[in-house]
Amino acid sequence: MNDLCTEVGIRCLNKYGEQLCGDHVEMENQGDGSTILVLADGLGSGVKASILSTLTAKIISTMMSQGLSLEECVATMAATLPICSVRKLAYSTFSILHIAHEETAEIISYDNPAVILLRDGKSVPYQTDTLTIDGKEIIRAHISIRDGDLFAILSDGAIHAGAGLSYNLGWKHEDIVTFLENLFFSEFTAKTLATILLDECNRLYENKPSDDTTVCMVKIRKREPMNLMIGPPASREDCTKMMSLFFAKQGKHLVCGGTTSAIAAEYLGKPVISTLDFPDPNIPPIARIDGVDLVTEGVITISKVLTYAQDYLADNKTYEQWSFKKDGASQIARLLFEEATDINFYVGKAVNPAHQNPELPIHFNVKMQLVDQLANCLKNMGKNIKVSYF
Repeated sequence: MNDLCTEVGIRCLNKYGEQLCGDHVEMENQGDGSTILVLADGLGSGVKASILSTLTAKIISTMMSQGLSLEECVATMAATLPICSVRKLAYSTFSILHIAHEETAEIISYDNPAVILLRDGKSVPYQTDTLTIDGKEIIRAHISIRDGDLFAILSDGAIHAGAGLSYNLGWKHEDIVTFLENLFFSEFTAKTLATILLDECNRLYENKPSDDTTVCMVKIRKREPMNLMIGPPASREDCTKMMSLFFAKQGKHLVCGGTTSAIAAEYLGKPVISTLDFPDPNIPPIARIDGVDLVTEGVITISKVLTYAQDYLADNKTYEQWSFKKDGASQIARLLFEEATDINFYVGKAVNPAHQNPELPIHFNVKMQLVDQLANCLKNMGKNIKVSYF
């Protein structure tokens, strides 16, 4: 084991006029620094393709996570997939990326575009072997991974983008490699890179994709711990314990809430320096404490962060808002969504009298609900989360 981790960004486009995507992605985190990601592309489009790709991805990811061989996975898939009554076929292509113990990557591909590996922003060729299993030619490769490596896993909708429109025969594989090399910026998250590439595919399709298109970006990066504290403890006697545990943790420290900030300042022996800057009139201003990386208001700010997190997991339409703004919610969003890999929440359970006004849409459990929902969103982003209550 090392201090590397896997960051994944997935974006999909449905074929124009279809309600369901014929591509499907499944991911299994095995808890030992190992991740299995499967992208499957079902025959055709719409409901039938969606069923084929979903079954394929789930079968392979589940069986591989249980340690079963590739041969067993392929045989089970062939025996399970429903046969199309029109084409008389049960067919789905797939790409598999298996990151083992954050040290090696195994790439397995059947009839999908070759997985792209960028290292230091440049495409790196890798040696492959060809296996024949149940009459299927399957490509396999093993690679030692490094910090900063980026894997791009694509369905064939990506290389068909612009066919008959911007390009006579579509966007070639080497064109996508060049695009990614020109796009590469080490600070971009996997989600951001996937979004930019998929947007380019959609542009080439003139917003009417003729095929389902999926982009999976897998970025290898160093772990970045982050610590967020909100609310004072239920018992005043636990203040020192809460603060000592919080500030002893490695990584950046974010303090949310007026009373919490005052307790942190007292513990550190530093003043709270208020600011009157309102980058967003709907978000209370931030403050400063020497020894704390970010000091913000509590419930209103975290509620906005939750809204951003929910959108990030959906269409990510608010990215242009929080990606550069200087208000507290935007700064927390950047730190948690883009920078952090391991996040520790320290949640005080003291009741805030201001939240007991029946005229306010806030009640006793608001902090816990916000933190629980935000923690779940962050888990779905692939973050490691720990929540401690005081």
